[in-house]
Amino acid sequence: MRKTYYTTILTLILLISCSPNAAPKLNTPVQSDSIVPVVETTATPELQAQAQPQPQVASTSQPIPLPTTLGPDEFPQGYNPLTGQRVADPSLLKIPAVLVSISHFPPVARPQAGFSFAPFVYEYFITEGSTRHLAVFYGEDPAPEIPIHGDCEIRKEPFTQTKLVLGNRVWYDTNQNGLQDPGENGVGGICVNLYDASNNVIQQTTTDSNGYYAFNVDAGQYVVEFVKPSWLEFTQKNVGDETQDSDADQASGRSDALNVNASLLYLDAGLIPNSDLSPTPDPSATLPAPEIGPVRSGRLVYRFLGGFYQFSCLIYASADPDVLAEIPGCATVPHTASGGGAMLPLERMDRIAAQNSKDVSSFNYTSNLFSEEAPAGGKPAQELYEYWARLNQSKWVYDAASGAWWRYVDKSSEETAGVLNPLVDRLNNRQVMAENIIVLFAEHTVVTPTIVDINFEIGEKGKAYLFRDGQMYDIQWSTRAGEYEKTTGLRRPMQFINADGTPAKLKPGHTWVVIFNLQSYLEEQSNGIWRARFVAPQGAK
Repeated sequence: MRKTYYTTILTLILLISCSPNAAPKLNTPVQSDSIVPVVETTATPELQAQAQPQPQVASTSQPIPLPTTLGPDEFPQGYNPLTGQRVADPSLLKIPAVLVSISHFPPVARPQAGFSFAPFVYEYFITEGSTRHLAVFYGEDPAPEIPIHGDCEIRKEPFTQTKLVLGNRVWYDTNQNGLQDPGENGVGGICVNLYDASNNVIQQTTTDSNGYYAFNVDAGQYVVEFVKPSWLEFTQKNVGDETQDSDADQASGRSDALNVNASLLYLDAGLIPNSDLSPTPDPSATLPAPEIGPVRSGRLVYRFLGGFYQFSCLIYASADPDVLAEIPGCATVPHTASGGGAMLPLERMDRIAAQNSKDVSSFNYTSNLFSEEAPAGGKPAQELYEYWARLNQSKWVYDAASGAWWRYVDKSSEETAGVLNPLVDRLNNRQVMAENIIVLFAEHTVVTPTIVDINFEIGEKGKAYLFRDGQMYDIQWSTRAGEYEKTTGLRRPMQFINADGTPAKLKPGHTWVVIFNLQSYLEEQSNGIWRARFVAPQGAK
């Protein structure tokens, strides 16, 4: 399932591969009228002395493709039907999903390892105020990493839009082709400066752990400057369209001067090694262990969630005998509470996935629509709180720079109840985030005080809410059979639909599904601040 590689500073310098083909253009590029190159005004002598050499202003701006829409039944070759995004290694799409039961309790389980690589994560109630996760690994390559970073502090606060937004991402151009290819990671801690038309620095920021940055600006003329570490250089500029290329001048690190009259989130910078210098690795930094987890026991809902992913492999740490008789599974790990549960080595996960795929000729995970264009009719949403119990709280905060939701969790202690901290993936030391958060409501049945079943039988449908792009939308979830299910007798992933039955537009990227019972509710506490409150089903411990 995974090509073994460890992303360290040295291997990023040494492992440079041949340039792959650019992504297929799914729509005809159009010229953006929000980006108009302008001639920069002359700076004062003092500012000229401080400023780096100025780049030449392009005669025309780079093309910006129209927003793409993929699915729900067909995806281009090399695109993951669970994310709507191109993958780094298309061969991974031929291996069925691996579903791993990941612990949230005891608190020592946090931070978990691997969430950043799971296209879908399901979060659900397991009694006693506790929750667990089922992470779906498909088409992406989990790997431990020591992220490279710039000379500034990594941005650790989500960016909130108050005006027009100017920004996007700094990334490491592994193959040095000038394009943002799948699997090329962001670079945190890069200093970014914003200049006005008179060459005055008017704002400064840094990139977050995933490489994103942004500025709130009024309409006007601007230049963005990226400040690289000495051991890195800028990749070639303007190789592709604005969604894929680097906009930083290779000599100065500055963008072309631009007239901005609408939000622009395509201003990127790619970095490559400096051939004359070698980085000095941090001697205190150690590569995270190549494993995901902690892994805990299976639950009854796995017979439904596992069934959504044809020929998938469920991995958990044992289960109650009554539960074990009901749920599928192809591997287990030791059932231990030490460290929050046993960890699953990535090498073993690879072997299990390879063995499971030997007799599988084809499978189908298409079912949802992914669109870069946000739907109409949403309500503002900046934060989403999850209240499961006093000692089990979490939240999502929208980061307008990345267009994704950052996850925060508590420490589940009386002393810090309600105090939420950023969740950083143990496997790659990056902020855990998701483009889509879905809160859905389904029937919960208490089997015993410590065993709860959740009804996702075929033919069911229920209320749900989609959070994407800083908005909340009323939608529905559905397991009702379509033509494919009726013809083949096989199930596909749960569908998310609008009230009229049309597919709901998920944003390309990762999706986190919060499963509530029918007695629970979602409320808006204030403008843009939402609270999802779980009400434990009667009879559950």
